[in-house]
Amino acid sequence: MESYKNLIEKTFEFPNEEFKINDNQLVFNGVHLEGIIKKYGTPLRLTYLPKIGEKIQTARNLFEQTFKKLNYQGNYIYSYCTKSNHFKFILEETLLHGCQIETSSAFDIDIIQKLHKENKLKKDILILCNGFKRPQYITNIVNLIEQGFENCIPIVDHLEEITAYRTQITKDFKIGIRCASDEEPQFEFYTSRLGIRYTDIIDHYHKEIAPYPNIKLKVLHFFINSGIKDNSYYWSELNRIVHKYCELKKVCPELDTLDIGGGFPIKTSLNFSYDFEHIVTEITKTIQRICLENDVTEPHLITEFGSYTVAESGAMIYSILNKKLQNDKELWYMIDSSFITNMPDTWAVNQRFILLGINNWNSEYQKVNLGGLTCDSMDYYNSETHSANVYLPKFDNTKEEQYIGFFNTGAYQESIGGYGGIQHCLIPNTKHIVITKDENGNLIDELFEDEQSSEAMLKILGY
Repeated sequence: MESYKNLIEKTFEFPNEEFKINDNQLVFNGVHLEGIIKKYGTPLRLTYLPKIGEKIQTARNLFEQTFKKLNYQGNYIYSYCTKSNHFKFILEETLLHGCQIETSSAFDIDIIQKLHKENKLKKDILILCNGFKRPQYITNIVNLIEQGFENCIPIVDHLEEITAYRTQITKDFKIGIRCASDEEPQFEFYTSRLGIRYTDIIDHYHKEIAPYPNIKLKVLHFFINSGIKDNSYYWSELNRIVHKYCELKKVCPELDTLDIGGGFPIKTSLNFSYDFEHIVTEITKTIQRICLENDVTEPHLITEFGSYTVAESGAMIYSILNKKLQNDKELWYMIDSSFITNMPDTWAVNQRFILLGINNWNSEYQKVNLGGLTCDSMDYYNSETHSANVYLPKFDNTKEEQYIGFFNTGAYQESIGGYGGIQHCLIPNTKHIVITKDENGNLIDELFEDEQSSEAMLKILGY
C-alpha cells in the first residue's frame, strides 16, 4: 500500500505555500511543528501572527488595483471585526497593518479604551459599532465620541436607537444605518432580524436625522450570513443595497460610504478554490454601474473581514493517545483533548478544517475516525470537505507517537468554546502558543497561556 505522503501529493497540490514536508514531518508556514510539540507538548493551540498581515495586504491590493483598473472614484477601507478573535495580540497585529475596527458589544469599547491608553490606536481610527445594542453598549459609544473619537460611527440597527445618541451626545457626530437584508431562500426567516427594513430607511432619515444638523449620516451598511459568494442571491442583495444607497444619497448629500460587511471565505481544504479577483471586480463594477445609472458619486467602500483576516493564522495540534477497533470496520484514533471544547464549530455546524498528520508521512495510511475525550457521542471527526472519510498514517502506539493538526482554526473557536471557562466534562483549555517574526525574519515562539489548571476551573465553579 502507498504511503500517506503519496496519498496527499496525489490528492492535492502539495507541497504549497503553507505546507511542506521536511524529514518526514509537516512544516506549517515555515514552522517545524514537531519541534514545537517537543518543546510545549500537546494538546496545543497555535497562532502564527505573520499570516494576518499577509491576508490584509492581499485583500487591500485586490481592491485598490481593481479600483485603479476600473477608474473607481471612491476609496477602499479594510476593517477588522473583533468578534472573530478578540485576543490582544490579534488586535495589535491588525492595527499594525492599518486596519480599522468593527465592534459588536459594550466590552469591545473597553478593549478600544485600553489599546488607546497604551498608544496602540489613535482617536482618529474608524470604529464601526454594529449590533443590536444594550444600554451599556450605547453608553460606551457615547463616551468614546465625547472623548474625541470623531470617527466612531454607531451603525443604527433599529428605529429607536438614534434617539439615545441624539439625547446624550453633546457634539457633532456621525452615524450609519444597517439595512436589513433578505435571508437565503432556504432560511427559516425571510428577512434578517438585524438592521432597519429596506422600506423604512428613507422615512427614518427624514424624521430622525435630517432635522438635526449635528448628526451626519455617513454610512449605509449591509451584511448577509452566507458571505460573499458568486451566486444570484448575493448579487441580488448587493444590487438592492446599492440602489438604496443611491436613493438615500439623493436626499442625504453627506452620505459617502457603503459598507458591504464581510464574507471572504477561508481555506477549509487543500483543494480550496475561489476567484477573489473576479469577485472584487464584479462587486466594483456593480456598484459603479448602478451609481452611474442613478447619477450618483461612487461611494467609499468598507469591508469587515473577520474570519478571512485571522482564520488561517490558527491551528490545533493533538497527539493520538491510543487506537480502538470497535468492530470490523470502525477504527478510532483517540485524541488528547476534545473537538467540542477546542473546535466547537465541528460539532455545532459541522465545519470542516484542513486536517493533516504531522509525522510518519512515509508510513502507510488507513481510514480512521477521530474521537474526543468527552462522554458526548458527537465528540468526533470523521470526514473532510473533499471526502466522506479521514485518512491518517498507520502507527504502532507501543513504539511511536502520532501527532495530527487541524489548520485555519483561528476564527471564533475560542469565543464559541468559552476559552478560559468551564468546558464539557471539565476538559481543560489547551495551552496556547503565539509565533511571530523578529526584525530579521527569524521565527519566535512564546507561551501565551498554559493549559487550564484544576484550580482555575474549580474557582469558577465555586469550590
